[in-house]
Amino acid sequence: MASEEELFASVDALLNEEPHLPPPAERARLREAAGITQARLATALKTTTQSVKNWENGRSEPKSPRLDAYQRLLNGWAAKYPAPGAAPVTGAAPAAATAPATPTTSARPAASAVETADAPQTPAVPAAAPTRPATPRPAAASRRPAAAKAAQPAADPRFPHGPLAVLDGDGAAYGVGGIVLDCPATSVVELVEWTLRESGLGAPKLNRHGKDSDPLIVLTAAAAVKLGLPERLEGHEQRRSLRLPEDHPVVEQVVKAKWRLTQRGFGPWARIYRKAQGRERQCVQLAILSWDALDERSWPGVAEMEPADIARVLGVYAQRVITPRGSTAVSGLELMTALRPPTRAVQDPQTGNWVPGHNPGSLGTEPVDPAPPEATPEHPVVVDSGWSGGFLNEEAYQWVRDVSLLDDEECTLPYAVGLDLNTAFLAAAARLVVGLSAPDHFHTPAFNPKIPGSWLVDLSHVEVDPRLPSPFTPDGTRPTGPAWYQTHTVAYAQELGYNVTPLEGYLRRETGAYLDPWHDRLKTAYVDTLADLGVTKDLTDAEFLAAMERHKDTDPAMAAVLAAIKATVKGGIGKLRERPQGRKYQEGERWPALQRPTWRPDIRAAVIAKARVNMHRKLRNMAAMTGLYPLAVLSDCVVYPSPGASPLDFLPYAASGKPQPGAFRLGPTPGLAKLEGVQSMLWAVDLMEQGHNPARHIKGGDAVHDEGE
Repeated sequence: MASEEELFASVDALLNEEPHLPPPAERARLREAAGITQARLATALKTTTQSVKNWENGRSEPKSPRLDAYQRLLNGWAAKYPAPGAAPVTGAAPAAATAPATPTTSARPAASAVETADAPQTPAVPAAAPTRPATPRPAAASRRPAAAKAAQPAADPRFPHGPLAVLDGDGAAYGVGGIVLDCPATSVVELVEWTLRESGLGAPKLNRHGKDSDPLIVLTAAAAVKLGLPERLEGHEQRRSLRLPEDHPVVEQVVKAKWRLTQRGFGPWARIYRKAQGRERQCVQLAILSWDALDERSWPGVAEMEPADIARVLGVYAQRVITPRGSTAVSGLELMTALRPPTRAVQDPQTGNWVPGHNPGSLGTEPVDPAPPEATPEHPVVVDSGWSGGFLNEEAYQWVRDVSLLDDEECTLPYAVGLDLNTAFLAAAARLVVGLSAPDHFHTPAFNPKIPGSWLVDLSHVEVDPRLPSPFTPDGTRPTGPAWYQTHTVAYAQELGYNVTPLEGYLRRETGAYLDPWHDRLKTAYVDTLADLGVTKDLTDAEFLAAMERHKDTDPAMAAVLAAIKATVKGGIGKLRERPQGRKYQEGERWPALQRPTWRPDIRAAVIAKARVNMHRKLRNMAAMTGLYPLAVLSDCVVYPSPGASPLDFLPYAASGKPQPGAFRLGPTPGLAKLEGVQSMLWAVDLMEQGHNPARHIKGGDAVHDEGE
C-alpha cells in the first residue's frame, strides 16, 4: 500500500490544476471543477477507477490512508472552487453556519415570508433553532458506548439537528447525539410548522439526483394525547390499515390549515405535506409509538425505551440506512428508490431548459407489468389473459431429509447444529443483474445465463444426491417435467453439467445491477452495527462465536438497530411482490402496489433464486469436503449432524487453520455463517419423524427461525 506521504504528494499535484468542467454536486462537482478525470484521480490515490466511481455515487467510502488523502484533496478543491452562491471558506463564517454548534435556550423568530421566498431550494431553517441544553439523560448516557459517535448529526448546515426527533409530553424533542430541542407546539398543525421552520431537522439526499429526506417526528403516547390524538387506535381491521376517520378534529385541523395527507391517511405513519413550490419540499412525517408504528419484530424493545434512547436507535438507523418512512419493509423499498432515483435533470435540446429525464440504471417512473408466469394468480395480467401455463416458484428452501436416508454413523452423532447465513438475501443481491425493462416473449430461445428473465425448461433429468435437496424446488423435491425458472436456477443446472433446452422465455433486453447500491449501503450498515456490538472482522472463529453469543446484551439499543437492518433486507425484497390486502379485494382488480415501478416480482425471484442456488452450492461443497449431509434447510438456516456442540467440530479447515473456500464459513459479513442453535441428534430425528423441520426450532424453547433473514 502506498504511504501517506506519497498519496499527499500526488493529490498536491492535482490541486494545481485549473477548472475545466461546470459543477453538478459535491465530490463529483469538485473533481470536475478541477478538470480531473476519475481515472487520473484513481492513479493519484493508487486505487481503481471503479473505486472512485463508487465514492462519487455513495456505494462505498475510502479507508485510511486514502481517506485522509482524499479528504485533503477535497478540502483543497473546495477552497479553490466554492459552490455557486456559497460563502467563502476563509474569513468570518456567517452566523447561520456556526450557531447550531452551540444550542441555546433562547428562541428565535421563524424566517419571514420574504426570507423563505429568497431561498426556494430548501425549507427555511433559522440560525439557531430553540433548544434545551444538548445533554443526554444520565440513564441513557451510562449505557452508551464510545461507538455511538456514529450517531452524531450529519454535517449539513441545512439540517443541524439531524434527521429526526422523539417528542415527549413535556415539549422536549430528543434528537440524535443527545440534543434536546424545545418544541412549543400544542397541535399537529403547529408541530408541522415548527418542524419545517425552526427545528433544523432533515437529512440530505442519498443520491445526487434524489431528494432530501423529510424530517421525522416520533410521538410518544403522552405527546400524541397532548396534540389531540387518541392514545390508541382501535378497530377490527388489520392494525396496519387503521387510521383516524376523516371527521376527526385533528384531521379537520390539518385540512383547514391547507395541509394534505397521503392516501394512507392519518395512521401510525402519517405524512403531512403541501404541494412543492419549485424544488422546496414541505413535508413532515409523524410516527406514533402507541399506535404500533414500531413493530416489535423489527424494532425489539424500542417502543418501550426512553425518548433519548429511541432517538439514538432511530438516528443510527437513519444515518446508516435511511430515515424511517414506515415499516422496515417500506423503508427497504424506499431505500432502493433513494439510491436509484427514477429521474435526473437533462437539458432539452429544443429549449435549452433542464427537465426531468430517465436516470439510467433505475426502474423509471412508470410501472411495468410482469410476464404471466412471474405474476401472482390474482394479477390482471393472469386473469384477463386466462393464463394457465404455470408460475415461477422461486422461493426459499423448506426441506427436511427423508429419515430413511439417515445412516447409522449419522444417527450415532450426539448433536444437531444449526448454521444461519447472515442476511442471505442481501448477499444474493450483490452484483445481481436484473431486468430493467418490460419482458419480451420468445419461443425456443437459446439459454443465455447473462439474460435475466423466466424460462420454461425441463430440469427433471438433473441427478442430485437424494441426501441433498433439489436445487430447483423450494421443498427440495425433484422436478417432474417442464416448469418456469429464473435465470440463476437454469444456469445452475448448466453448472452441474447438464444441457438445458428452454421451450419458452420471457426475457428482458435492458438490464443492470439495480440493487448494487442498496446492497452496499445495507452491507456497510450491518457490518458496522455488528462491530459496535463487539463482533468484528478480525476475530478468530472461536472468538466470533463467543462474541455472537453475547452481542445482544452488549448494547440493547444497537442490537435493535441490527434487528431493524435485517428486517429491512427481508421486508424490502418481500415488497417487490406485495400482494393485495383487505377483504374487499376482487381477483383481477389492480391493487395499489401495482402502481409502483418497484412492484417487480421478477427481481424478487432473482434474489431468492440466487440465494437458494448459493445455499445448494455450499451444501454440495460441504458433502465433498467433509462427507456430511444436512438434516434440514429452512431458507438461510441449515442443520447438520455433528460430533460436537460447536460448528468448529465439523466445518472444514485447511492444514493452515484457515477455512476451506466454497463451504460454510463463520464470520460477520453477509453470506457468512453464525451459530443458530444446538440440540441433541435424538431431538432432531424425532422432529423429522413427525414431519417437522428441525431448522425452524433449532434455537430451542419457543424460538422459531426467522425465515429469509
